[in-house]
Amino acid sequence: MKAKYALRALGALANSDGERLQARAIAERSGAPEKFLEAILVELRDAGLVESRRGQQGGHALSRPAEAIRIGDVIRAIDGPLAPVRCASVTAYRACAECPEPDACALRALMRDARDALAGVLDGRSLRDFAGVDAPRAGASA
Repeated sequence: MKAKYALRALGALANSDGERLQARAIAERSGAPEKFLEAILVELRDAGLVESRRGQQGGHALSRPAEAIRIGDVIRAIDGPLAPVRCASVTAYRACAECPEPDACALRALMRDARDALAGVLDGRSLRDFAGVDAPRAGASA
């Protein structure tokens, strides 16, 4: 659920034409509850996906272009590893206590295949792809 709101919030920022948005505006554009969204924005900031400023001219903005933010990275930042079980994770591997041979485990092999397929889809798409943001054209003025 958190990743869904995080992606919607990032989509709103991606479509803001570089304008900083207050949490309330992001909540309105993304359909996320504002208080819940504020906590998510902190996590996105801590993950380096969003930059935030306080004050009258403050707000939130993407920390880098939408095409440089992978959907898989957003989900990992908010929900953790993509693998359905820890023994299949690349970033948070932990062997199962009851498994005598992790390298020969059929369940682990199956879950690694599932993780690889999911990562292939999510890491193969950028925030720009997700949010439908037009890419800047060569020679176009901003």
